[in-house]
Amino acid sequence: MAREHYPSEGSIVAGMIWMLVIQVLLFWLPFFGPLIAGVVGGKSAGGIGAALAAVFLPAIIFGVGLFFLGSLLSGIPLIGAVFGLGAVALVLTQVGPLLLGAIIGGIIA
Repeated sequence: MAREHYPSEGSIVAGMIWMLVIQVLLFWLPFFGPLIAGVVGGKSAGGIGAALAAVFLPAIIFGVGLFFLGSLLSGIPLIGAVFGLGAVALVLTQVGPLLLGAIIGGIIA
């Protein structure tokens, strides 16, 4: 009997949650933690496009939120902006391996 190919059911939100949880649990693996999180999250997202959205939406929201909250909490906008930009730089260092893993996971799905 021939096996029919059905489009994989996936969820961007589920992919984001898996990526976040696994990335937090594997924080001690500098490159491989985000890579593994990206593969699992990309597979649960259901495709390459959904996996890319699952990678970039949390990174953008988290980076922008840290930028504005750093300015708000410090009381001095310049110090808050420097803190926020430093946090954005840290987020961007994690996006590379996460993106590579998400593409691999999206291809597997």
